Amino acid sequence: MTEATQAAGLVLRRDAEGVATLTLNRPEKRNAINRELFRALRAHLLALRDDRTIGLVVLRGAGTDFCAYHDLSEKPHADALGWLRREVQTLELLSKLRQPVVAAVQGTCFTGGLELALSADFIVCDETARFADTHGKWGLVPGWGMSQRLPRRVGHARALEMMITCRSYDAGEAAAMGLANRCVTAGGLDGAVGEFAEMILANSWHSNAENKRLIYNTDGMRLSEGLDHEIMRNAGFDRDAAARRQTFHDRPRGGA
Repeated sequence: MTEATQAAGLVLRRDAEGVATLTLNRPEKRNAINRELFRALRAHLLALRDDRTIGLVVLRGAGTDFCAYHDLSEKPHADALGWLRREVQTLELLSKLRQPVVAAVQGTCFTGGLELALSADFIVCDETARFADTHGKWGLVPGWGMSQRLPRRVGHARALEMMITCRSYDAGEAAAMGLANRCVTAGGLDGAVGEFAEMILANSWHSNAENKRLIYNTDGMRLSEGLDHEIMRNAGFDRDAAARRQTFHDRPRGGA
């Protein structure tokens, strides 16, 4: 097996009914992130960026865990800063996909794995999920966006608490603080993600992409600037908008 083939197997892609599922595939390492996994993920994201047959991306881990950590057993890259930039760019590729992205989390989602999940638009978890930022345990400082994405999702005070206590938060706590969009019973993750996907895909993919773009592109703007951006950089209606309106007008009415 060639090195390229091995790397490709570290992230698996499966497409079905408009959903591309990317699965981190190092279950024996609890899907810890190493450089080869990052390269494989980047290749998939580049392919998805212009794929108009896909309306939603789901990111998950093989086995019982989403992603336990950044693999600290791997020797540092010879160009550490250059590789860090490539890692950050890869997570930005994930965040900036035109398709909505759902992180489906079960088991451990710690540190680098949490930064990966935070790069998705939504986090759906089951009761087995555990979330933590443990950079402080190892004398590290985040470089993949933890200090920026986490407070935007849960607020500054809770983000700082997570980052400086390094404690683990269970699925219920994650949902209560807004880290996870929803939490379901153990064994119900696939069904919940499928239900969520069905709701998203039923709507205009054009509208979904443009709503995502407007929200992210105006982050940090004053209200007046954001309003100007919304109208001046508006992408307009979907091509099937008229047909969607006609369906509304043609719907059955009345009844007991």
